[in-house]
Amino acid sequence: MVALSTWFSKAAAFRAVILGAPASGKGTMSARIVEHFKVAHISSGDKLRLHMNSNTELGKAVSKYVLSGKFVPDDVMISMINKEIELVGDQNWLLDGFPRTLTQAEKLQKEHPVNLVLYLNVPTEVILNRVKNRWVHLPSGRVYNVGFNSPKVPGKDDVTGEPLSKRDDDKIEIVQERLERYSKATEPIVTFYTSLGILNSFQGNTTNELWPHVKETITKFMS
Repeated sequence: MVALSTWFSKAAAFRAVILGAPASGKGTMSARIVEHFKVAHISSGDKLRLHMNSNTELGKAVSKYVLSGKFVPDDVMISMINKEIELVGDQNWLLDGFPRTLTQAEKLQKEHPVNLVLYLNVPTEVILNRVKNRWVHLPSGRVYNVGFNSPKVPGKDDVTGEPLSKRDDDKIEIVQERLERYSKATEPIVTFYTSLGILNSFQGNTTNELWPHVKETITKFMS
């Protein structure tokens, strides 16, 4: 194993990962973090959907995995995320939706060492109910949930006024499969980051409930 001092010596001021099951509120929480702390947001899900919607070679290759609720192969994800991190240069950044396997976490720590991990621990029944009420502005990736993060105008994006849509991978049966896969894959990742002393876990049902604790943790870290 690589020494912790070696891993962290390469890390800059804020190199963070946000973990959480599908529909746990990672996107909404990430948006608040990005706005409040002015860091770059790298969302693996948004990047994959962009490639799929643009029908790129990568998009064609990953669509069968995404739409069936399966994880995209590690080598594909690692290559894509490495390129995205390189694009933001020396900016502070927050990774959303990656890593999803222990292999990805270990590779990330060797290439782009993380120094803060935020784990949103939201009950499964809350997530399934949330998915039923989730709508997305596909061009920007902005996510709304009717009941606790509702759009100002029903069915419309707050910023552009354009119509909101349902994502293909938000079907309940697909989400249930993703949750099962996520639970199995996440346990070793949580153990890995806990062993590095950088994991912070937050338990609750809504982003509004969790945000004050997340904000306090990041504020303390940055100070």
